[in-house]
Amino acid sequence: MAAQPLAALSDEEAVVNDVMARARSAQRAYEENGSQNAYDRTALAAAWALMQPERNAELAALAVETTGLGNVADKITKNHRKTLGLLRDIRDARTFGVTRDDPATGITEIARPKGVIGAVVPSTNPVATPVNNAVNALKCGNAIVLSPSPKGNVVCEKLIGYIHAEFAKIGANPDLVQMVPAPSSKARTQALMETCDLLVVTGSQDNVRRAYSSGTPALGVGAGNVTVIVDETADPADAARKITASKTFDNATSCSSENSLIVVDAIFDAFMAELDRTGGVYLPGEAADDLRAALFGGGGLNRAMVAQDIDRVLDTAGIEITGKAPARFLLIDGRGIGPDHPESGEKLSLVTTLYRARDFEDATDIAARMLAYQGAGHSIGLHSADDARARHLGASLPTCRVIVNQAHCFATGGSFDNGMPFSLSMGCGSWGGNSIDDNLHWRHFLNTTKIVRTIPANEPSMDDIFGDYWQAAGQ
Repeated sequence: MAAQPLAALSDEEAVVNDVMARARSAQRAYEENGSQNAYDRTALAAAWALMQPERNAELAALAVETTGLGNVADKITKNHRKTLGLLRDIRDARTFGVTRDDPATGITEIARPKGVIGAVVPSTNPVATPVNNAVNALKCGNAIVLSPSPKGNVVCEKLIGYIHAEFAKIGANPDLVQMVPAPSSKARTQALMETCDLLVVTGSQDNVRRAYSSGTPALGVGAGNVTVIVDETADPADAARKITASKTFDNATSCSSENSLIVVDAIFDAFMAELDRTGGVYLPGEAADDLRAALFGGGGLNRAMVAQDIDRVLDTAGIEITGKAPARFLLIDGRGIGPDHPESGEKLSLVTTLYRARDFEDATDIAARMLAYQGAGHSIGLHSADDARARHLGASLPTCRVIVNQAHCFATGGSFDNGMPFSLSMGCGSWGGNSIDDNLHWRHFLNTTKIVRTIPANEPSMDDIFGDYWQAAGQ
């Protein structure tokens, strides 16, 4: 098909096409002159652009200032740990040239780039997510074009400036990492979606759906709505400490923050006492009603409470807490599950919904109904001393991850003490309407070419295949 003449393009399409043309030119040269050393060095340059401590602090502060989401100290930690973990994961990965040569099958595998990656970046993680995507893309020989949220434009521009400064030190082409120019718009994001070679979309489900219908291969991730079960065999103090640390991290911006707790009756009082000590404050009666009205009263989440400090959450709801240790997050009872009960969904705020279960079987049933409403495929947490229960959840619920005895938001996207790949994008499989069911990682940014040779024939007889079946069922 002939290229569309520039005059026929909209202004938005023309802007994106210019960026894409430069990205394609840079990527072709990057691949043609590539080596494993060059890919590794360029990926490290993009990572150091963020991990240099002064820049990390500056970018974290700018992210909070411009998006109004999260807190600076935790963003600094997130930026550092997520990037360091990713670098650990990819350090020895072979992403250039022959990666596998198997004489038994006669197949040689050659790593090849996807081309130009288009990455849609959420406002909740406007620094860690684009760096994660850029490092993965560059490690595999790709160029990348970022499409930040409107609130993330300023910090994305600053980040890319630092990446380009690092590229200048090693002679890398700055056009390998670009962004859709501000102002952000759906039209510009759509143009990117339709012209890149692979789409990576983290954030709003509207963007994920648009990506899947764009005609471009897409890696989208599903909605989070993490539910965590605390059963009667759990250590209540350990569970409370981990849940509080996870729920309060970066003011609950993570899709892996605990949105609901299901606590088995036999441990309920002991666990709630420990949770109170760690700063999880249960709101009864009128106070809970005031919080519900403030958080959900407008028909959706009150943006003035999303990812805000606890003091602002309390002030917005008109709630005063006295006679307790300082509150770190709030708990309200779940009155039901489903669209008529918004407390059962993802809240992205320092508010968690509490459900009380008769026993583990009842807790599992509540969790199943929660996932059927929202968050299918993402993950579920379990605090328990009985590993068989984790296996039961993994075999019976529509979830891609069962996080056992861990602070959920630290564990789901990879941790230094578990085996999950470090990532800020969690695939939710067919349950969540996604094409992947694992953490987005470097292998998703590669094509593989196979050289196929003949080997000695390996053709079975009919009896080899059907013998056992014929004995059982006859011919």
